[in-house]
Amino acid sequence: MAEDSSSGPCWLPLESNPDVINKFVAKLGLKPTWQFTDVFGLEPELLAMVPQPAVALLLLFPINEKNEAYRMEEEARITKDGQHVGGNVFFMRQTIGNACGTIGLLHAIANNTDRLELEGGYLKSFIESTKGMSADQRGAYLERDEGITAAHEDSAQEGQTEVPSVDMPVNLHFVAVVQCEGHLYELDGRKPFPVNHGQTNPDNFLTDAAKLCQDFMARDPTELHFTILALSKM
Repeated sequence: MAEDSSSGPCWLPLESNPDVINKFVAKLGLKPTWQFTDVFGLEPELLAMVPQPAVALLLLFPINEKNEAYRMEEEARITKDGQHVGGNVFFMRQTIGNACGTIGLLHAIANNTDRLELEGGYLKSFIESTKGMSADQRGAYLERDEGITAAHEDSAQEGQTEVPSVDMPVNLHFVAVVQCEGHLYELDGRKPFPVNHGQTNPDNFLTDAAKLCQDFMARDPTELHFTILALSKM
C-alpha cells in the first residue's frame, strides 16, 4: 500500500485478502494451480499447514518510526559494504503510490517463472517486456501498463474492508520474499536494491522466509498489524 516516496500516480491500495489477490493474479494470467494462501502463524506447526511447495511470501507490515530507522540503517550499511545479488533476480522500484501490493505480486511471480504456470496475458507480457530493464525502468513501465493498472483498480474495489480514498494516507506496506539462485531475497520497491538475507534452498525456503518475517516483527513487539500470504502449489 504505502504512499511513501513514490513520485508517480497513486492507486487505491490492494487488500491483503487471498480471495481478492487470487482473482487479481488470475486476471493477469497466473493459472490457478498456484495460489496465494494465508499463513496463520510462524510456529512450525502452523507453517506445516501451508500448502507445499511454497515459492514466495508476501508480507504486509506497518510503516512506523522503528521500521523506517532500520530501513535507513540497512540501506547505508549495504551501500557501504556491498552485497551479492544474483543476475537473475527480478527487481523493480515503486513509483506509484499504493502500488506495493501489485509490485509484491510481480516480484513473487517474476522470480518463479520456471515453476509457475503463466497463460498469455498481462503478467507474461510485463515480465517479458521488462526483462532487460533496470529496476527504475520497470517501475516507469508499470505506470504505462494499462492492463495491469485496470486489473489493479478492479481488484482494489473488492474485499471485506471499506475502499479508502486514493488520497488517504496508508501506513501499511507489502514486500515479497523469494528464493533465487540459492539465496533468500527481500524485494521492496521502496528500496534501491534487493536485500540478500543469506543462503537458502527450495526445501528450506518457507522456514527461512518465516524467520525473516519474525525479524520484521521483532523490531517493534508492540505492533500487531502484520499479514503474511504464501504463494503455493494447490
